[in-house]
Amino acid sequence: MGPDADLQGARPPEPTQPASADRVGTTTMSGIPLEPVYGVEELGAPGEYPYTRGPYRSMYRTKLWTMRMFAGFGAASDTNQRFRELLDAGVTGLSTAFDMPTLMGRDSDHPWAVGEVGRAGVAIDTVTDMDELFAGIELGRITTSMTINGPAATVMAMYVAIADSRGVPRSDLGGTIQNDILKEYQAQKEYIFPPEPSVRLVTDLMRFTQAEMPRWHPVSVSGYHIREAGATAAQELGFTLANGFAYLEAAQRAGLGVDAIAPRMSFFFNAHNDFFEEIGKYRAARRIWARWLREHWGARDERSLLMRFHTQTAGASLTAQQPELNIARVAIQALAGVLGGTQSLHTDAYDEALALPTERAARIALRTQQVIAHETGVARVADPLGGSAYVEWMTDELERQAEEIFAHLITLGSGSILDGVYAGIDDGYFVTEIADSAYRLEREIAAGEQIIVGVNAFSDPEGASPPILRIDPATESRQRERLETIRRNRSAADVAQTLAALGQQARDPVRNLMPALIEAVHTHATLGEITAVLEDVFGTYTEAATA
Repeated sequence: MGPDADLQGARPPEPTQPASADRVGTTTMSGIPLEPVYGVEELGAPGEYPYTRGPYRSMYRTKLWTMRMFAGFGAASDTNQRFRELLDAGVTGLSTAFDMPTLMGRDSDHPWAVGEVGRAGVAIDTVTDMDELFAGIELGRITTSMTINGPAATVMAMYVAIADSRGVPRSDLGGTIQNDILKEYQAQKEYIFPPEPSVRLVTDLMRFTQAEMPRWHPVSVSGYHIREAGATAAQELGFTLANGFAYLEAAQRAGLGVDAIAPRMSFFFNAHNDFFEEIGKYRAARRIWARWLREHWGARDERSLLMRFHTQTAGASLTAQQPELNIARVAIQALAGVLGGTQSLHTDAYDEALALPTERAARIALRTQQVIAHETGVARVADPLGGSAYVEWMTDELERQAEEIFAHLITLGSGSILDGVYAGIDDGYFVTEIADSAYRLEREIAAGEQIIVGVNAFSDPEGASPPILRIDPATESRQRERLETIRRNRSAADVAQTLAALGQQARDPVRNLMPALIEAVHTHATLGEITAVLEDVFGTYTEAATA
């Protein structure tokens, strides 16, 4: 399960409303007056360096976290209908999930795509699909999030191309593309090219958006997949921030200053079962980022020091046994994200261990956030757990363990954290560390040392599975027919010319490939054709076996 691969196929519930400047009450339910924050003299305030207590002074008192809704399934027209439902309900930002062939840079008629088209997200083969995905939607007035990594630059080129064709200025486009390729080699494994040329594509997109798309966030550094693969909280924290530092170093090598790119980077964390450990992780993440940006990177813009992040509850924690129990798990995980100060939150549906969520399950997932926001009182005070001896110790301990990871990577890279990350990918450091942690946890569960309710304790052999959502298998054949029609009707000469130009420019390591990618998709070159050209220049990546 991916960071944004959780609500495909479910009818979107209505979003929460933003409110007035003093959005929440200033007293408890019983009428006890409350201060906006406590412990300022001892701990400092939220919104102040090093931002351990939160990036903003008022936190949720004036604005709730974003309750994000993720959509993507079937063909572009299917997801467009879901997008329209979201917008009609008042949502101003869209979040897009892509199917596995698209995530791997393959067309829907590729042999690898059999049985996967439109299953875990929307199928995008050409700019025509992208145009249909956003048909009737004003690109200059909404923000778009796209969860894709290996072919992120090509998919971004398609989005820019449809904006160009509609006369929407690139400077008006706002949103985020995940574009975090380093964690793919470490955890999720949806890579295409070797690490170095893949990071080149990341920095090409950074440079392009810096020059032409000031409202776009070109990378969202994701720890979610690292944790889902079996990492500990400290490993998720350390590996994720190390990747963030590596992207900063890569951007510097590409000619971008730290204050040009750091304010436009975002992060994405997991919310797992150990309640206080998760809260400490989020607090430590903000403090580490702020301190490293100031002391190691010399950032001068205060915005560079602010870590803003999205949180998603832990898909790997969901159980197929007694799936209704997942509602409780998700509620506790979501509460940890809120108490840790997340800027946006996605709650998994209880039936996701079985299939894509049903409408009812998705609605319960959103209602869980709304109960936390409006009934628990946790939004009335910023960093309400700040000052707890346990929470402060946990924050310090996770920071200490993360610093050990940074030190190891800097040693691997002979002083460069980017080169250390490359070395850690090559020598299997990340994979081995995550695998060892996953194995340890599974052994503890098997031995009953870690209790998973309904799995290794308190089982219910009579429990029945809830109804699940099923995707029409005819979607795949229709998408393949659509792709064949596009190939038949386009100009083969134009496609060949733009693909040849792309290949030539890819051989120049300092050439930004975004303009050539945009030209290629304008001619209806397919995602798979573009991937093949870049594979011919960059090669493909095969993970080395580790002992």
